[in-house]
Amino acid sequence: MGSKKTLIIVVVAAVLVIGAILAFVFFRKPSAPEPFTVEFWGVFDNSDIYRPLIAKFQQQYPFITINYYKKNVATYEKDLIDALAAGRGPDIFFINNAWLPKHIDKLSAAPESVITVKQIRDAFVDVVTQDFIYKDNVYALPLSVDTLALFYNKDLLNSAGIASPPAIWDEFNADVELLTKKDAKNNILLAGATLGTAQNVNRSTDILSILMMQGGAKMISDDKRMAAFDQGVSAANSQTIYPGEIALLFYTNFANPVKKVYTWNSYQHYSLDAFVEGKAAMMISYSYQIPLIRARSPHLNFAVAALPQISKNSRAMSLANYWGLAASKTSKHPGYAWTFMNFLASQENLKAYLEVAQKPSARRDLIDWQSSDENLGVFARQALIAKSWWEVDNLAIETIFAQMIESVVANKTTIKEAIQGASQQITLLMQQKQQAGGQ
Repeated sequence: MGSKKTLIIVVVAAVLVIGAILAFVFFRKPSAPEPFTVEFWGVFDNSDIYRPLIAKFQQQYPFITINYYKKNVATYEKDLIDALAAGRGPDIFFINNAWLPKHIDKLSAAPESVITVKQIRDAFVDVVTQDFIYKDNVYALPLSVDTLALFYNKDLLNSAGIASPPAIWDEFNADVELLTKKDAKNNILLAGATLGTAQNVNRSTDILSILMMQGGAKMISDDKRMAAFDQGVSAANSQTIYPGEIALLFYTNFANPVKKVYTWNSYQHYSLDAFVEGKAAMMISYSYQIPLIRARSPHLNFAVAALPQISKNSRAMSLANYWGLAASKTSKHPGYAWTFMNFLASQENLKAYLEVAQKPSARRDLIDWQSSDENLGVFARQALIAKSWWEVDNLAIETIFAQMIESVVANKTTIKEAIQGASQQITLLMQQKQQAGGQ
């Protein structure tokens, strides 16, 4: 009996010990993570825009301190590259939608536990998938998507008897002829539109890109190894057309003195200045110019309309230019960085951000909310038709496109020669990237 009694006592004691251990493991209060700081770089927004959102995030994650720094956009890319290379870069930073090809090696892809490719495709406009998803990985998350639209001086259009802004390019050409004022020596007194050259036209190379794309040009090959905007495509009548050449001719005609649409040249003021001064009736640019124009010329009676299209039945599109939040590959806390980025991009928090920042939404479920906005409605709706193309080095390509335009305007090359030369230069850039082991 004594041995049985001892055995029972031992078993009971063992059960109690095991129960205590299990209770400690499963029911103890988890210890809070060690506090840490996340550094966040931006380029346009002041810190007061993010302050309330950061405070809201920290209610859920009190152990995370997020420090936001606004950087100089003129030196931002270089400063970012230098800081990351030196190991002192930010955990979170903005990248332009054209930067993924050249900076993907610096980025930490989103953990699927935070956000998935499907969630991006469902929640955000289509161009985001093209720009920030690569090989089934999410590399950046935008808060806004901007697009090219038509700015027009209402007083000048009214004086010319133009009741509404042009919706297609044929109408645009006709309006340019009506609006342009020249003296007896063919000197431009009032520009109908700020198009035709590169150096004194804001976002000239973007405008040329979307003209090519609207016309059906394929900007690069499917394997991302060569430029393709110089190549022909099959038209409806089974003939081959060259949309890249057609777009370059259309654009440079506005700076050709022998054309009816001649309205601009290299001696004009910079396009934004000319528009603000009331010396140009129309220009094409992005939504971020609206507050700048109003600040410089409070009494200018202008409005914004959708970017003109090839025809009323053609597939509508505009060029996207925007920024996305990305996490550094060298961050010690990439998961939490992505958690904060996803928090900012949620419907509720993004709406709060957009109300203060006054930018067009990147999320589909906020477009209807913004569509009636006097300033942003056009841009919000155009986010649904926003397009871009894979630019292996956006700054180098911008220079090549600008040189292409100026060579035609100066009669140094033909349209075909200019297009083919630019295509060859960009193809070389792409091949060099491939050889260097890039994307």
